[in-house]
Amino acid sequence: MLTRKQQELLLFIHERMKESGVPPSFDEMKDALNLASKSGIHRLITALEERGFIRRLPNRARALEVIKLPEAYSPSLQPRRGFSPSVIEGSLGKPKPVPAPKAPEPANDTVSVPVMGRIAAGVPISAIQNNTHSLSVPMEMLGSGEHYALEVKGDSMIEAGILDGDTVIIKNVSSANPGEIVVALVDDEEATLKRFRRKGASIALEAANPAYETRIFASDRVKVQGKLVGLIRRYH
Repeated sequence: MLTRKQQELLLFIHERMKESGVPPSFDEMKDALNLASKSGIHRLITALEERGFIRRLPNRARALEVIKLPEAYSPSLQPRRGFSPSVIEGSLGKPKPVPAPKAPEPANDTVSVPVMGRIAAGVPISAIQNNTHSLSVPMEMLGSGEHYALEVKGDSMIEAGILDGDTVIIKNVSSANPGEIVVALVDDEEATLKRFRRKGASIALEAANPAYETRIFASDRVKVQGKLVGLIRRYH
């Protein structure tokens, strides 16, 4: 059973996806539901995700997928007038909806893992946008769960043995233990590969290169999108 606010947000996201193929931003959702802060939207999205109505796609900013709608809902709960702010377009124009990566399927002793683009191991770059191709990975490298791969850009993790041009294998999880190397999404806008630490109520993203400073954020600004489980390096 969903609350009224949960249903309103679910229908707003659904209608926006039908109209433009692009999920609304957190600011647009906050304004649409007349909430005072984005933290309320975070709570509603988490509740909808836990109940199986939506899914956050790994490692991409503003990427939501509506899995199902309530079996029955009152027309009064449909999006109110004024629920359709203009879609914000980035420099690449209006993005097309991207299907969720499929779970890896075994093929003999390897598994096909989607490569989701590049991840910054240095100054953060834009969050990864889409599935570029697939990679065959030995099954023993993965274990259970969903995985994806990222191509490393930068040198901030060289003392952890991660070099510019490497491909890292990431297990799709939303939490991590201190000291683990994670894919961190900051402010739903930039993705980076760093070691995860906690500093009181804050989160520290720690480089493995003394040339880079540790970056510290309020915990609600950082989302763990996965943790490092393997690495592939090609020699030319």
